[in-house]
Amino acid sequence: MQDNQVQLLHKTLSEGLVTPYFQPIFDLRTGEVFGHEALSRGPIRTPLFAPDVLFPLAESENKLHELEILCRSKALSRFVELDLNGKLFLNVSASLLSSPHHQRGMTLSILRNLGLDEKKIVIELSEQHPYDRDGLSHNSVNHYREMGFQVAIDDLGAGYSGLRLWSELQPDIVKIDKHFIQGIDQDDVKQEFVRSIIAIGQRLKCTLIAEGIETRQELDQVIELGIPYGQGYFLGRPTPSPSDTTHLYLAKQARKKEQFDSNHGETVWTLCKPSPSVKFDSPLRDVAKLFSQHHDLFVVPVLDNGQPIGVIRRHALHELFSTPYGRALYEHKAATNLLSEDTIIVESSVSLASVSTMLTEQEADTLNNEIIIVKGGQYIGTGHLRDLLKRITELKIQNATYSNPLTLLPGNVPIHKEVNRRLTNLDNFHVAYFDLNDFKPFNDYFGYAKGDEVIQLLGNIIREETHPESNFIGHIGGDDFVVIFADDNWHEQCEAILTSFDQRVRTFYDADTLLAGGVWSPNRHGETVFHPILSLSIGVVNPDPAKCNSHHYVAELAAQAKKAAKKQGGNSVYLLTPHYTQASLTQTSSAQASLTQSSLTQTS
Repeated sequence: MQDNQVQLLHKTLSEGLVTPYFQPIFDLRTGEVFGHEALSRGPIRTPLFAPDVLFPLAESENKLHELEILCRSKALSRFVELDLNGKLFLNVSASLLSSPHHQRGMTLSILRNLGLDEKKIVIELSEQHPYDRDGLSHNSVNHYREMGFQVAIDDLGAGYSGLRLWSELQPDIVKIDKHFIQGIDQDDVKQEFVRSIIAIGQRLKCTLIAEGIETRQELDQVIELGIPYGQGYFLGRPTPSPSDTTHLYLAKQARKKEQFDSNHGETVWTLCKPSPSVKFDSPLRDVAKLFSQHHDLFVVPVLDNGQPIGVIRRHALHELFSTPYGRALYEHKAATNLLSEDTIIVESSVSLASVSTMLTEQEADTLNNEIIIVKGGQYIGTGHLRDLLKRITELKIQNATYSNPLTLLPGNVPIHKEVNRRLTNLDNFHVAYFDLNDFKPFNDYFGYAKGDEVIQLLGNIIREETHPESNFIGHIGGDDFVVIFADDNWHEQCEAILTSFDQRVRTFYDADTLLAGGVWSPNRHGETVFHPILSLSIGVVNPDPAKCNSHHYVAELAAQAKKAAKKQGGNSVYLLTPHYTQASLTQTSSAQASLTQSSLTQTS
């Protein structure tokens, strides 16, 4: 059997019977393809098809380097043929440079023939490959960097030498071994290890990729920890013809985050002011001229193809030019000679709260005042820490003004603003109107203090059971709440609220009233009648943005849905099917505004 496999190996090498497979690597923040790792399979329907058979056999027969070169050539050609997006990750043994089969510049020559830019290639040096003691791993890194390739350490954490390699080789990219990713959502120790890796990566300006993501829970935890890129079976399996499309789950999560940022305050766009910049190869003389022309300018962003790569600070340039012969020696040097990379660069859609967190997480000795703002990665202007703090303070005062004092949830003004925003964006959303049944008799029997406690309980339950990333929670007044759902599973969340409320509201009743199932209390007409234990009605409507012209109309529909839910009695959810009429669409009089406003603020 071994002899047959050896013969098959020689045939594979001589006839090039290797098929490239590609596993996608995604940007976990957007769902876009970041790159593909090239993997190889031997002849189909043979034992050598499996890489864990093919490569060990090649190594045992001293054919590993010959096989690697074949796989590399096939992967490059197929990558170009498929016209795949992103970078191509190639696995390379560090000791390949010493192989007689390796010719210096061979990979670059293949790229030239294929018309492929070397900047799209990432060379992976795996810890699982034997790193010899003759410095070949360092030679490998220098060799490929000289040709313009990026270098990655694969399987960081798979061996004991990972951190040493990281410090010595200073790679552009580090892949975190699947050992730390598998089950990370349930393992606090793994989470702490990964947080440490992330901290090191940030300080060294190193890109991190999480390998081996196999479940949605692992993916969610990786995203929460802040790892920007990932790969694994949950995201996409290796295939000879990848679809190269946006990952739908990641794109949906990105939209939820954008929604969350929008729901939780203004974006950094509001701080953006036009500010002069220079190209990376501009002479420092041009930077000095900008500082001379703009006395209130303290930093100048440095751009590479429109993307900021750092800044030059006024004090640093002044110190350099103040040294003996400093100006004469350096004014013709490129801007990159004085580049500072310790600056905050953020997309214009990021919330002010998120930017504030980024700034406070900076090391004290690197905390700076400027915020470099981009749109789609392209530089558009700068913001200032002072303006950020001022605007956050203003928003907190504004939110306090419009919040309900009992629950501190947003009141009518923010609710109306949010409904109008979603209508304008033509979003698909559901508005759920929450109202307690028999709340007035409860207040009359137990007193208003306990009534307030029940309202606070309901507000807390809604917070607990409603996903905050994409949904908006508001408190209209009294015992009336609103949730604006973007989630498809809004009904499940409503049912969870009903179940929790039904269980927890019983703690407000004594043994006698629980046994009786309610209380005797005067109704609105002064007649003493029996009122059952408090229950919750939820009326839901799914407004059509093409047919609703404002929050007033949505408010009226929500009030109708709530009324129908209360007719059902008990803890219930009712989804209203709206009947739109032209008259209702064009009705914008103050009378209608008063009607819809009163329908939203009424209490039981």
